[in-house]
Amino acid sequence: MFTGLVQELGTVAAVEPQEDALRLSILAPRTVAEAELGDSIAINGVCLTVAELSADVFCADVMQESLDRTALAHLAEGDSVNVEPAVLPTTRLGGHIMQGHVDGTAILQSRTSSENWDVLRFSLPAELNRYVVEKGSIAVSGTSLTVSAVGADWFEVSLIPTTLRDTIHGSLPVGGEVNLEVDVLAKYVEKMLHPEALPPRAKD
Repeated sequence: MFTGLVQELGTVAAVEPQEDALRLSILAPRTVAEAELGDSIAINGVCLTVAELSADVFCADVMQESLDRTALAHLAEGDSVNVEPAVLPTTRLGGHIMQGHVDGTAILQSRTSSENWDVLRFSLPAELNRYVVEKGSIAVSGTSLTVSAVGADWFEVSLIPTTLRDTIHGSLPVGGEVNLEVDVLAKYVEKMLHPEALPPRAKD
């Protein structure tokens, strides 16, 4: 579990393509200092497992399923990434409950800057629109954000200087791709209200 409060701005140290996967090496000294093999760490909102540790770098394997459904396949050496270790039971829930399971990707359509904040407008996949509401929570590349406005095929978030400084969103260019994870509670509610949508139970 994660809360969407990015703990460290990491750097992609290496990208090693494999036959049907990708091995990412991430430079993240603060995170690595407390990490152990097998730990879950979210990279741009995608839950990955620590497969190797060395000095200030950890490595994780990204399977084809994750490459197909997220923007991780586009990462290159030197790119900045949002890093968040899994939460502890004693951690303050400062953001919202996240699983690190990406529901889709979006494109930054525009950025409107003011003196104290930036408003970012992202595209919104049609199949995710019903889960996104004004003043609700959404995870954008692993950052818990509040939706400030939403339309049929877009949504906006307003980012304070701290978020712009401490996450990849401060330097994300228009046209850049991000990972989206909608509020899992909304998906559970939908299933309870529409049980007919559940897959049929297997026969004993």
